[in-house]
Amino acid sequence: MDSRLREVFVDAGVRGWLHAVPVTEQVDDQDERGYDADQPVAMASLYKLPLLVAWCRAVDAGEIDPVERVTLSQLARTPGPAGISTLQDPVTMTRRDVVQMMMTLSDNAAADSILADLGLDRLSGTLAALGLHATTVRGGTADSQRLVIDDTGGTDLDTAVRLLADVDLALESRAHDAAYTSATTARDMTRLLTAIWTDAAASPESCRWIRSVMQRQIWRHRLASGFPHDDVVVAGKTGTLGSLRHEVGVVTFPDEVPVAVAVLTHAARPELALPRADAAIGTAARTAVTPLRRPTRR
Repeated sequence: MDSRLREVFVDAGVRGWLHAVPVTEQVDDQDERGYDADQPVAMASLYKLPLLVAWCRAVDAGEIDPVERVTLSQLARTPGPAGISTLQDPVTMTRRDVVQMMMTLSDNAAADSILADLGLDRLSGTLAALGLHATTVRGGTADSQRLVIDDTGGTDLDTAVRLLADVDLALESRAHDAAYTSATTARDMTRLLTAIWTDAAASPESCRWIRSVMQRQIWRHRLASGFPHDDVVVAGKTGTLGSLRHEVGVVTFPDEVPVAVAVLTHAARPELALPRADAAIGTAARTAVTPLRRPTRR
């Protein structure tokens, strides 16, 4: 298995990390597939998944009203390619809808708003409570963007991103280094996914809602590309920052045990558009998930 996964990653020009495991409360060591699954990797937007869980736990505890309306000013928004981040005027919506924007579109402005409400201490407490000891969230998307700007010498984010993607400059950023930014492992991500799918991450009602939100993610070019079938449900969360391209999620075939899979990659080339690197995530996921498929008990 390792050699097949290595071939997928090498062919795509990426370094890869992977873990896949059937979603059950008790899993034998044999029922998993891994490739450097315990190596810390910079998270990029994957931090939004444990942030969502921490938010739901706060809702379950009665500490947050999910339908309270909040206004996100255009003057203090984290930049991003989609959603609220791109809008020019103040936006008012419920906290729950802000969270959905964070997950379905990977909206940076929405995510940093939620993180500001919760605080890093509460998020760290959730990570500890769920046994995600290899995962550390040091800040939100705005913090990662500041690292990119500082490390490239760019005057603003757009300039910094162009500099980072320039093949002639060969720049790197601490935002890509697990020692300096929010980091996780492929195994920790499947552990979190398993907790969500077994109703152990939050209340059963909240876990059902998280699963439904993850199914509505709009990005289909990574994990879902490995399972192009109408009757296969792929619920996932992407993470992207420069040469980092990740996705974690759960793949469910009809009448089969769901399989949690995390694929994290770091491309050798800095270009923003690397379709082969995106597609490798789906290919690697299919390679790992296929031998783990088994029917549900009747």
